[in-house]
Amino acid sequence: MENINKLIEKMYLENKITLEDIPNVDLYVDQVVQLFENNFGQTTRNEDEKVLTKTMINNYAKGKLFFPIKNKKYSKEHIILISLIYQLKGALSINDIKSSLEEINNQIESKEDFKLDSLYKSYLQLYENNANNFRIEIEDRMKEVKEVAETSENGSNEENEKFLLLSSLVTMSNLYRRLAEKIVDEMTLTESKK
Repeated sequence: MENINKLIEKMYLENKITLEDIPNVDLYVDQVVQLFENNFGQTTRNEDEKVLTKTMINNYAKGKLFFPIKNKKYSKEHIILISLIYQLKGALSINDIKSSLEEINNQIESKEDFKLDSLYKSYLQLYENNANNFRIEIEDRMKEVKEVAETSENGSNEENEKFLLLSSLVTMSNLYRRLAEKIVDEMTLTESKK
């Protein structure tokens, strides 16, 4: 499993949409799609996979995942929310994403003194921290897999280690996703009590 670092490189963990990447003018849907394609095009699993499409954005709008657009243009706040949706959709259902963004959308729409830019900066900082922690955790997970594989009756070989690493990563992913869903449920419960 020496090529794990090459696989991690192909994940392009450093790719993200920063506040500086988002223009200070409102964008049409085609421009939003292009912005995401430019920033995340390398991260797709294959060439046929689309990062974001007009249909996806329209479905997010129809599903009220973000506050209504004006004049068919998307503001900086919309693009930030679409970026968050893009990241969240890898683990959460659309309904869970809607629930988790509901309070943020309410604050934006009510013109409260809510600084979405500041929340997004915090998100980006955590994103970078998580990417760094991910690299470290993979090294630890690989050591653990090797140790477990060496003590199994089948002995240690690369294919067994790959499968054990794969299953370990999926297990951790599922555990993180389930905890995220519990947090969404708690957010929804708190929101319904207001």
